[in-house]
Amino acid sequence: MDTSIVSKLLLFALLISSARALDPCASQADDSSLSILPIYSKCSPFSPPKQESLVNTLINMASKDPQRLKYLSSLQAQMTTSVPIAPGQQVLNIGNYVVRVKLGTPGQIMFMVLDTSNDAAWVPCSGCAGCSSTTFITNTSSTYGSLDCSVTQCTQARGFSCPATGTSSCLFNQSYGGDSSFSASLVQDSLRLANDVIPNFAFGCINSISGGSIPNQGLLGLGRGPLSLLSQSGSLYSGVFSYCLPSFKSYYFSGSLKLGPAGQPKTIRTTPLLRNPHRPSLYYVNLTGISVGRVRVPIAQELLTFNPNTGAGTIIDSGTVITRFVEPIYASIRDEFRKQVKGPFSSLGAFDTCFAATNEAVAPAIKLHFTGLNLVLPMENSLIHSSAGSLACLSMAAAPKNVNSVLNVIANLQQQNLRILFDVPNSRLGIARELCN
Repeated sequence: MDTSIVSKLLLFALLISSARALDPCASQADDSSLSILPIYSKCSPFSPPKQESLVNTLINMASKDPQRLKYLSSLQAQMTTSVPIAPGQQVLNIGNYVVRVKLGTPGQIMFMVLDTSNDAAWVPCSGCAGCSSTTFITNTSSTYGSLDCSVTQCTQARGFSCPATGTSSCLFNQSYGGDSSFSASLVQDSLRLANDVIPNFAFGCINSISGGSIPNQGLLGLGRGPLSLLSQSGSLYSGVFSYCLPSFKSYYFSGSLKLGPAGQPKTIRTTPLLRNPHRPSLYYVNLTGISVGRVRVPIAQELLTFNPNTGAGTIIDSGTVITRFVEPIYASIRDEFRKQVKGPFSSLGAFDTCFAATNEAVAPAIKLHFTGLNLVLPMENSLIHSSAGSLACLSMAAAPKNVNSVLNVIANLQQQNLRILFDVPNSRLGIARELCN
């Protein structure tokens, strides 16, 4: 080949490589690793509320937490085919992190909300009434197919609607917290995640919505139910995944979702994953205590103990913004924190322990004690700052009083810049420090 042509090809390849290196939004697919994007980051297609500071955006996101906790507390196992696909109180406008996937053949890019406490996946489809402008166009995919009431997946979709005799498409309807609802058909198509393809992946194809609480480009459930990504991918991922959530401040950067045993940390501290048969989607862990600085705060053991019958205990959740403890636990943490920092204290949105940022140097670390490991939260996971920077606030709160919750929820703000490993077959959850940005 002519040397000038070779030189031009090499130069072209170098330019492409440089452009990708300089562009944080260029595809970073690597085997079974996906980029995780804060929903309002540069690489996400979603625009943040105009003229709003980061802290105000975070406060607004955290204001949806009570609805999220109401959903998590109401999750029940499917006992009969008449149970809805998810509880009617579920509110899914809490899309804090999204992943870029491709659906269909050829692949259509969708930015789907990542949710560890949900099983099914669903997307808005072409012709959907009330959906956003970005929909999955079914008639251009050569691998798309509808699912009827005779297939096993239909009976696994909670709240499916089928006639007593004969066959028809598998349909379901869902309402959301009184202000949103959708109707969908259960369908299947190829799902591409980084370099992996999952053929015949079953998901909900939304036909119509009302209200504004539904993620614009759908949801990818990472729970443990039969329609979840883990179950449908089978031996491809062997029930193992991990993620590293970037800070909400990471406008130009992304975290990662690693699927399957390959590429996971070789050495990582772990704690047992617990399974509640009444709430099988949720990832429970055994939280045994909490320390503020060097003081282990007094907590009645029954407020921490895992109880499958009542749903009590502690879960790891990707969809809640700030960690929420049942009120007596949070009060013990807050009171000890205030004792060590000293005041005066004020409130800012959901945060009731804000103080002058000049006192931040004396703020104690929060340590979470789990069976088998202790997690010391870095200060960036424990404090949030006002837009002017003059205030620092303890970035956790009590479970809302209007929610009949016995759950403690370790939320995504406290998980940022940590590698969280979910090893379902071995019933263990791992945590390691990692710079996700």
